Amino acid sequence: MPDYTGQVSATPIGVPQSKAGAWLHRFANPGRFQRLVQPILPWLTIIAAITTVVGLVWGFFYAPADWQQGIASRIMYVHIPAAWVAMNGYAALAICSLLSVVWRHPLADIAAREIGPIGAGFTALCLISGSLWGRPEWGTYWVWDARLTSVLILLFLYLGHMALIRAFDNPQHGYRAAAILGLVGAVNLPIIVFSVYWWNTLHQGNSISITGPSKIYVTMLYPLVISTIGFYLAFLAMSLGQISSFIMENRARSLLLAQAERGSAR
Repeated sequence: MPDYTGQVSATPIGVPQSKAGAWLHRFANPGRFQRLVQPILPWLTIIAAITTVVGLVWGFFYAPADWQQGIASRIMYVHIPAAWVAMNGYAALAICSLLSVVWRHPLADIAAREIGPIGAGFTALCLISGSLWGRPEWGTYWVWDARLTSVLILLFLYLGHMALIRAFDNPQHGYRAAAILGLVGAVNLPIIVFSVYWWNTLHQGNSISITGPSKIYVTMLYPLVISTIGFYLAFLAMSLGQISSFIMENRARSLLLAQAERGSAR
């Protein structure tokens, strides 16, 4: 098992390593991860910030307002990207959980740990912006609508994962328990997506389609796409930055511990 100081054992004791597992463990070394991420992280952060600002400024100040909802519709340039990132962030967390449970991938546990708070933040942003959008449209900030309720459950899943992964004195026990929750919670993702079709809800259906024509005018679609790309890049930059910081923190702690042990042995 890894000590997160740059050295990783090939396979945990008692766990057979398949070809897929061997390929995945090639990228499990924290030192290799740092060498890959450190050079691109500053550029990724800058590009994410510029893309997000361009998309939001274009959407809020230059794109036309919706002919029915008026200026309140402009909040979609925050709400929709936040919702997509929140759902796909949890999908990434579930993939990390799968890698942890099946292949004991060392970096998967770290990635899941650091994705949780970031995904929870985007989910909270989705709920808050949606409430602000719902007030002028529905006359209330909140209704127990199927889409809203399932997204609220997503926030609770994020928070539960964050709490569970830190609840044990032995970190490996926390990683295993949180990984199981991450996999079970993935069932909520298709419920969020299809809730507007399975139940009679106040929340409108999907306006953007990848396989067919979208229901949103192109002058509103373009800034929305740019804003969404910016949100995804921001999520990626924050996740990689947090994972890198965690690895460096553990490396520094291990070095200090080793130094203290050498000092006490003299």
